[in-house]
Amino acid sequence: MSEALDLVASLPFWVAVLRIATPLILGTLGVLLCERAGVLNLGIEGIMVAGAFAGWLAVYQGAGLWTGVAVAAATGAAFGVLHAALTVSLGLSQHVSGLGITLLATSLSSYAYRVSFPKVDSPPTIKPFAPMAELGLPVLNAQTPLTLMALLLVPLMAWVLMRTPLGLAWRMVGENPAAAEGQGLNVVALRYGAIACGSALMGVAGAFLTLSAFNAFYFNMVNGRGWVCVALVVFASWRPGKALLGALLFAFFDALQLRLQQADGGLLGLSLPYQLYLMLPYLMAIVALVLVARRASYPQALMKPYRKGER
Repeated sequence: MSEALDLVASLPFWVAVLRIATPLILGTLGVLLCERAGVLNLGIEGIMVAGAFAGWLAVYQGAGLWTGVAVAAATGAAFGVLHAALTVSLGLSQHVSGLGITLLATSLSSYAYRVSFPKVDSPPTIKPFAPMAELGLPVLNAQTPLTLMALLLVPLMAWVLMRTPLGLAWRMVGENPAAAEGQGLNVVALRYGAIACGSALMGVAGAFLTLSAFNAFYFNMVNGRGWVCVALVVFASWRPGKALLGALLFAFFDALQLRLQQADGGLLGLSLPYQLYLMLPYLMAIVALVLVARRASYPQALMKPYRKGER
């Protein structure tokens, strides 16, 4: 037990927590923005894969790291526009469209990788973002600029959603699109914009893995993080500040299970199968959802197709 407490109190542990939380923060903000406008985007898993591959490939081909981030964002936005076309314009099932986007984006990324590197045994590498040692803050010193960007996006999105006319319009089309239309707002354009911007954040979340956390693209590297982001939005009650808290909480248990696996005595001195440690963050996520979901106030028009003139 004392060994586990020493791990939690150490600086490297909290550095790992923030690093693990970064793609979750970006992805959760992306899902939150889509759902605030009334559209569920289950394409996040595939969009993160596509963003991870596109950003990494751009850098591998000679582009700068920030250009790679922009390419990942544009890739995510493109898949977001496709999802919007299917769900907003055509009114198709948001669940089916999102799952289709995930399958399409994942398969296209796999195909593009095989075509680009047909004869390689191990993934080529790039030079990723370097840590920001000049900040002078212990936990942030070991992080890359994408982590700082993710942290700054949380108050920015909260301000946009709660304090600006655009944020009010996005929330309005997610709560009552008929009333928004009555106020002269273009529901279709607003939802398209929210989905494109949210999906761009998902693409950047994937790019963090290849341009910051690692230096290469691996299959299955997203490893379910997109689905975790969908759950974290519910935990956060669709609020950016609570989304940050949820991402850090999940990352805490993920970092903890990694270190408990490496500890000699395991948890409480018990030698447990490693699969039990792998379950820990997901088990805690389920418990948190059970406690919070009943009180969550979701957007009233979420997953409800809207056609102009209908009431």
